[in-house]
Amino acid sequence: MKKIILSFLLVLNGLICSFAQSNTGAEMATGLRSSGKIYVVVLVLVVLFLGLVIYLFTIDKKLKRLENHFRK
Repeated sequence: MKKIILSFLLVLNGLICSFAQSNTGAEMATGLRSSGKIYVVVLVLVVLFLGLVIYLFTIDKKLKRLENHFRK
């Protein structure tokens, strides 16, 4: 139940943040988009996020293995 509530709050926070932004646009993003460097920024962010997710899953797997080892 706790995971469901936290997931709901995360989605709600994302929706609120997306509607809170103005429509004027950012000058820096326009410059990066026109020169094609925005794709480099997005790629770096995706790689960092995937690395973090993989790291957390490996830690979770190791922790579960340790918990099962000490329960026996």
